[in-house]
Order: sequence, then C-alpha cells, then structure tokens
Amino acid sequence: MKIKFCGAAREVTGSAHLITLNDGFKILLDCGLYQGGDDDGQAGDGKSMAGFNEKWLFDPKEIDCLVLSHAHIDHTGRVPKLVADGFGGKIFSTHATRDLCAIMLLDSAKIQEGDAAYHNKKKGFNEPERQPLYTMENVSQAMRQFASYNYEQWFHIHPDVRVMYRDAGHILGSASVTLEIKENGKTTRFGFTGDIGRPNRPILGDPLPMPELDYLICESTYGDRDHETAPNEVERFVEIVNHTCVEKKGKLIIPAFSVGRTQEIVYMLDKLQHAGRLPKVSVYVDSPMAINATQVFENHPECFDEEVHRYMIEDENPFGFNDLYYIRSSEGSIKLNSTNKPCIIISASGMMNAGRIRHHLLHNIENHRNTFLIVGYCAPNTPGGLLRDGAKSLYVLGHNKQVLADIEVMDSFSAHGDRNEMLDMLSNQTKSCKKVWLVHGTIDRQEKWRDYLLEHGFKDVGIPQLGEEFNLD
Repeated sequence: MKIKFCGAAREVTGSAHLITLNDGFKILLDCGLYQGGDDDGQAGDGKSMAGFNEKWLFDPKEIDCLVLSHAHIDHTGRVPKLVADGFGGKIFSTHATRDLCAIMLLDSAKIQEGDAAYHNKKKGFNEPERQPLYTMENVSQAMRQFASYNYEQWFHIHPDVRVMYRDAGHILGSASVTLEIKENGKTTRFGFTGDIGRPNRPILGDPLPMPELDYLICESTYGDRDHETAPNEVERFVEIVNHTCVEKKGKLIIPAFSVGRTQEIVYMLDKLQHAGRLPKVSVYVDSPMAINATQVFENHPECFDEEVHRYMIEDENPFGFNDLYYIRSSEGSIKLNSTNKPCIIISASGMMNAGRIRHHLLHNIENHRNTFLIVGYCAPNTPGGLLRDGAKSLYVLGHNKQVLADIEVMDSFSAHGDRNEMLDMLSNQTKSCKKVWLVHGTIDRQEKWRDYLLEHGFKDVGIPQLGEEFNLD
C-alpha cells in the first residue's frame, strides 16, 4: 500500500491524497481547489503553485473511487474537473456533504464559466481564449456519481476496504474518514481527519475521536495557537457591533464563507436579537450561495447539537429574525453600496478574493466609519490575508484603495480547532498510530504542530512535500 500527497502539502488549500492498494486499486481522499490567491503563488517548500488546478499528479482515469471529507471547495472544488478528465468511479460522502456539493459546485462552475467568458470578451487579438476549469454540465455528471452515507455506518468501497464517517464538527456534514484495509491477511486502519472542528461551537455537534489507527493524515491549520474562548467572543462581537453601528454610525461588513460561518453568525445574531442585545439595525446576508446553504442546513437538523434543538423550541427558525434580509438579486446587492444607514452586511467569500464581498470592499474600505470584521482564515495573498497582515492599501477590482475603515479580526469564529482542541480529538491515537502526516497548513504552523504532537506522545510525525509518496508496511 502506498500514499501520495497530491494537494494541501505545506499549503492550506487543494486537499488531495492518493492511496494505492497492493492490487492497484486507487482511492482518492478529497479533490480540492487551490485557493492561494495569485496564480504564481508558492507552496511552503518554495514550489510554484501556478497551474495546480489544471494539472494532476495522477491519471484521473485510473482513480477507482473518491472519498470526500466535507463540502468546502478546497476539499471538493476540482471534483467536476476530475470527472471531465475521465474519472468514472463513485464519489462517497455524507448526506449533507452531497447536498452542499450540489449547490457549491454549481456555483463554482458558474464562476469558472463567467470568468472565462469575461476574459475572452476582453482579451487581446493574439491572446488565446480561456476555457473554464469545468462547466455546469460537468457538475451534473459528477453529482450522478455520488453515493452518500450516515455517520457511524461502515460501508465497503472495495471487497477488502470498508469506510466509516464520524462527525468532525467542522461544517454541516463534515467527517473524519477511517479506512479499514485488509491485505495479505493483515488489517490496517488508515485515517484522514479532514478538517477538525471545535467543541462547544454553535449549531454543530462536537468533533468525535476516530477509532484507533495505524496511520493518520492530519490537518494543521491552527496547529501553532489557541483560540479565544466562546464567552469572550460574544461580548467582543457585541462591542464591535455597537462601536461600528451605534457610535460610528457605519457599516459592519463581515466577509464569511457561505457554508458554516455565515449560518453561525446569523444564529448568533438571532440569539442576540431574541435576548434584546442587538441594536436596531438591518442585517443583510448578501450571498445567493449562503441563502441556498442555509436551506440545506434547515434540511439537516440531524447534524445540529442539543443546544440548537433546545433553542428551536423557543424559536423555530434559528436563521431568521426581524430586520434580517437575505439578498439574492445583484440589484439588491448594488443598493447596499449606496446606503448610508448603519447596518451589518455578511457576504462571501471569506477571503475577499471572489464574490460580492469584493464590491463591498471597493465601496467601503476608504470610509473610516466602517469596520471589516475578519472571522476566519485567509490565505496570505488574498485581500483578506493582506488586511489581516496590516495592509495600508489594496488593489481591488482594478482600483487602488486606501485602508481607512477599521479592520478587526476574530479567530474565535474559526471552524478549525486549535492545537489543544485537535489534540483532544487525537489523544486516543498515541499508542496505536505508527505515523502521522501533517497536511492543510503552512509550513511554519506545521513544524510547531509536529513538535507539539511529539511532546504529547506521538512517535513519528512527518510533513510531506507536494507529490511525495510513501510505502506503508
């Protein structure tokens, strides 16, 4: 058996890991889009990431099945291209992941097609036409190849391989993946954490420990730090709302991923409004994708934690309240740019490198009355990453803009566990696990996470490079 790291190696996006059994059967774990910002970005080991999304480190036609951990685009965003390039096997996921992929991949395809059409309309005479990475038809074909399963249910993907999903607490439907592989009279348990969520977060259940494993691929997004605690989070959020909307009479603009982060913020605003703690301001969710994703959330209450179920006894809709408006039309979104009234705008994408948030950035970043609240990880070269690092100016949609609005950062909203939260989930692996490989993180954080794991009883922790391959016992 072999493992090859085909994405998210010393990088935080583009997850893809290939397991090849002794009989040649090939299992791909995740198939994500690289979202590092500039096309000429570099991986943590200095390798160029230019063209990563267009190329493969394997032949898609040779992949026998794809096992997805969750629906985020950096874990699923190249699935339609995999299908377009010849993959014809089954795509395994949880039920909620399948439903989220149906809307998220269509949205991604629409963006790919739109970007290609815009480029071709504006291109120079001798410049070649650009093709979308994949089309909506490719997405439709991919969705026909899905097979979905519940948590805690073993199912076979090969006569000698069975898989179990267990709640990872990251986003709706997210899961750790355990593969039980029988070869040469021996049983090996191989695990993939996917993205590890956080305990005691709103809406979703806590991440659960995986069965004892022999080998593990583990994420490392926040392997070097501890997050803010939840009680401080709510109070600080209320302070930021009041300072921006009441004292400065400005707009609080929150770039947030359409799936997970947006629903968590809306749920918190719902509870604050219900408790009478929210100022009388309009709240806008300006993202068709977020609206569609919220409907998927409403269809999967089995993924909710006990707190949400109790709250729904008092408020049957935890994602709706007076003064909350969901904006689908582009006309409605444009109107938000011209309003001078204090308000809260939640819009995608969370890194501010795509979607309607770019227009809110363009029109509002030079107004000192406004605040941009960053509530999650942003890749270094994205607008969000630059703002996190203290940029004084930004190039936005062809315009150079001065950063005059306040920039606030709250990592406590992160859907990724910090080092102690991840260690809690992994603590049962120290005796059984022979080898851990760290993925989905920058090299500086991975090195600190590796040292932290070694200090807490893990025997062998590696940081693979992109394309690196290992033979397993």
